[in-house]
Amino acid sequence: MQSHDPGASGEAAAADSLQPGIASAAGTALSQEAARLLPLVDAAVLEELEDELAGSGLAQRFARDYAAMWDQRYSRLAAAVDNQDSDSALDAVISLKITSAMVGGLRLAKLAELLEAVIRLGDFGQGQVLMERVALDGGQTVSELQATYILENG
Repeated sequence: MQSHDPGASGEAAAADSLQPGIASAAGTALSQEAARLLPLVDAAVLEELEDELAGSGLAQRFARDYAAMWDQRYSRLAAAVDNQDSDSALDAVISLKITSAMVGGLRLAKLAELLEAVIRLGDFGQGQVLMERVALDGGQTVSELQATYILENG
């Protein structure tokens, strides 16, 4: 059985409370590195969606719509983050997280999850930093989705 030193955890908590922005930024940076290890598009997710929809073509339509709406979706999220509009930013980032996961955009879904966390903390400075990564990975996700799924199956 491990012994617990209450003083050690208290000191750590005190240190974290003194510099929450630094701790948050460091955690976000580590999480971004972990997100980069995820694939842009996981074809297995799309195959599973096709199976669930009984090969009706709805999965392909959803993927096409997702790609077509990327610019609009990104612009809405970027404006909300720039304006520090928590409600609109949360609405946009949750939509991005869910739809990205549904099309197999695992890296972008993870970045959206990280962005959601910093928005909930009210850290819009870190949110703007994350938006650079969202823009880059979002564009790459759409390109890969179009090249490996939409054009091949549509």
